[in-house]
Amino acid sequence: MYYEKFLFIKFFLISVFYTPVFAEWNTRDYIMRQHSLTKPYQGSGMSVPHWDFLGSTIVTSNYVRLTPDMQSKSGAIWNTSPCQTRNWELQVQFKVHGRGKDLYGDGFALWYVRDRMQTGPVFGSKDYFQGLAIVLDTYSNHNGAHNHQHPYISAMINNGSLHYDHDRDGTHTQLAGCEAKFRNFNHDTHISITYRDDTLIVSTDLDGKNAWKECFKVENILLPTGYYFGASATTGDLSDNHDIISVKMYELDLLESQNKDEDRSKIIPSAASFEAPRDRVDDTKPAMSGVKSFLYMMFVAIIIMVVLVLGIMWYQKRQEQSRKRLY
Repeated sequence: MYYEKFLFIKFFLISVFYTPVFAEWNTRDYIMRQHSLTKPYQGSGMSVPHWDFLGSTIVTSNYVRLTPDMQSKSGAIWNTSPCQTRNWELQVQFKVHGRGKDLYGDGFALWYVRDRMQTGPVFGSKDYFQGLAIVLDTYSNHNGAHNHQHPYISAMINNGSLHYDHDRDGTHTQLAGCEAKFRNFNHDTHISITYRDDTLIVSTDLDGKNAWKECFKVENILLPTGYYFGASATTGDLSDNHDIISVKMYELDLLESQNKDEDRSKIIPSAASFEAPRDRVDDTKPAMSGVKSFLYMMFVAIIIMVVLVLGIMWYQKRQEQSRKRLY
């Protein structure tokens, strides 16, 4: 009798606090609205329920744009509610596009971290973070031996002591990664981040076929509860539009949880292993473009002409003074 009452209360609470919409590409789990972002975005006024915004981020009726296709822009969105779920899946629909065909950048990152709303150099968010970063990097800064091409998706676990090195595209601290051509598609592009039983799985659907393709899987990953989801992007000399269409977070603890009562809020983010680091090759100074070279030569020529004119004027004046002394 008591067990039946417990089941009734449990499913009543699920019906109240969870939206009974089954996840795309799975049939068991419940979407949690307090960690999700779906159309229509606006709540009252210009606010968006459960999300805060930073930098160049703009909200339209069809997408949340972290950065426009302009240089030196940075933007981010951050969930306002900490995630208290041990096992979860985050599905993000996104679109990265721009005018550049051969040169574009820099990319964006998806976060599960302790500190939210922190700007910084890592795709618009802070360095030396605590938690998980999934980086979707569109531009190769590494001029040494790469064993992959860009765009590239990678994962990094940080306990607050590690530096993300842009010059090496984060390869010395990444857990794993895969090549993923996700720019300038007309169809929907998705990424799934699943954290279940201390295993991280990142998958993509870049062909618009509603079928996940595993990017990488890493075991023995420890992440605490109570951290925040977010997304950030940045542009430098190169640029792209970085758009978030939707974020859907699914609770995976409901039907197959183990040790649900375990307190994981004090866990330090860690991973059992990293990929082997690669030797650093310092970036060479880029050669000046044709326009810059022309302007530089023109400036030097003007300086030389000014010096010559002043020299001639000084010489003529001195000659004139010499003639006056002779008379």
